[in-house]
Amino acid sequence: MAINISFFKRTLSGKIAPIVAIVTLLFLSAAGYSAYLYKQNTDLKVQAQKNAATIQEINKQLTDIKSQDPYKTNVSLKKQIDEVQNTFNQSVTVYENLLNLENPPKDIKGLDANYATVLADLAKSDYTGALKALADLSSKIEAQKVKIAVAATAAIPSNAPVSAVPPSGGGFSRQQVATSVGNFLVDIVAGDLGSTRVIVDTASDSTCTNNCPVLPLATYVSRSGAYAGVNGSYFCPATYPTCAGKTNSFDLLLMNKNKVYFNSDNNVYSNNPGVVFGNGYVRFLGAVSGWGRDTSIDGMISNYPLLVAGGNVVFGGNSDPKEGSKGTRSFVANKGNTVYIGVVHNVTVAESAMVMKAMGMENALNLDDGGSTALWFGGYKDGPGRDLPNVVLFVKK
Repeated sequence: MAINISFFKRTLSGKIAPIVAIVTLLFLSAAGYSAYLYKQNTDLKVQAQKNAATIQEINKQLTDIKSQDPYKTNVSLKKQIDEVQNTFNQSVTVYENLLNLENPPKDIKGLDANYATVLADLAKSDYTGALKALADLSSKIEAQKVKIAVAATAAIPSNAPVSAVPPSGGGFSRQQVATSVGNFLVDIVAGDLGSTRVIVDTASDSTCTNNCPVLPLATYVSRSGAYAGVNGSYFCPATYPTCAGKTNSFDLLLMNKNKVYFNSDNNVYSNNPGVVFGNGYVRFLGAVSGWGRDTSIDGMISNYPLLVAGGNVVFGGNSDPKEGSKGTRSFVANKGNTVYIGVVHNVTVAESAMVMKAMGMENALNLDDGGSTALWFGGYKDGPGRDLPNVVLFVKK
C-alpha cells in the first residue's frame, strides 16, 4: 500500500502547531511559577532571618533581665525602704518625746540642736548618721527624764502631809501617799454625788476626725459653771507628726453634757474601759462594748487602762514605754458615792494604780497625761498644759 506523504505532512503540520503552543504555554507557566516560588522562598528566608534576629534580641533582653537578678534588686530596695521607714519612725518618736519635755517646759538646752542634726543627716540620706544621732539624743532625753524625776521627788513639799485618806466631798488636798515603792505626791479633788453632778464637756459639738477644736481647761470650767475639772481622754495633739490628718481628734467613746455620743460607731466592740456618771451614782466599765447609748445619764468617758476595780489593782504594767516612764498621771476614781479627780506626780501608770489602791479607791481609771495634764480647783492646781478636746467637770447641783 502506497503512503501519501503529502497528506501526512499536511495533517501533521495542522496538529503540531497547537501542541507546540500548549507546550510553550506550559513551559512559560512552569517557569513563572518557579520564579514565583523562588521569590516566595526568598521572602520567607528574609522574614525568617528577621524573626531569628528578633528572637535573638528578645533572648538577649531576657538574659540581661536574668543577669540583673530582680530578687536581689527587690531585696536591696526593700532594705533601703525599711531603713528610711525605721529612721523616720525613730525620729518621730524622739521628736514627740522632746515635745513632752517641752510641755510643760523643761530644760532642753542643746537637745533641740541635736534634733536639728538628725534632720540634716536625713536630708542628706545619711541614715547611719541619723540613727547614731537619734540614739545619742534618746539617751540625753532619758537622762533628762531621770533628772526631772529626781527633781520632782526632791520637790515634794515638806508641808504636804503623808496620808492615804482622801479629802471629803467638795474639797481639795495635796498630800503624800506612801506605797511599797515609795511616797508620791497627789493632788486630788473630791465630789460627793449627793451635791455634785459629774459631766463631760467637749470643744466639738459632735464626732470630729481632724483639725478638731480644743480649749483650755479653765474655759471649760467657766462656761459650764464648774468648781473643779481635770483633763479627759487621750487625743492626738496637733504638734505630733504622727497626728497629721487627725489633729486634736480622739477615738474613744464619750457622752458630753449635751447628751451627744462621740465615736459611737468606732466603739461597738471596744474593749477599752470607761466610767459612767449618773444622778447620784457612778459606774466603772471593764469594756465599753457592754454599754448601750443611754442618754439619761449625766455623762460618760472611756480611756485606758483601768487601774483599780473592786478595790484591787488590775494594771501592773505592760510593754508600752510611755506607760512605763515616770510622769504626771491624771485619774478619775471613786470610793462609795464620792468621785475623785486628780493627778499623781512622778509615777508610771502602774505606780499610779498602787497609789489609788493605797488611798482605798474602789475603782480608778487612768486619763490622759504628760503635756495634757491639767487639774482645776479654784485655779490651776496642775497645768494648764496643752488645750484639750474634752474634760471631766464637777458642777454643783
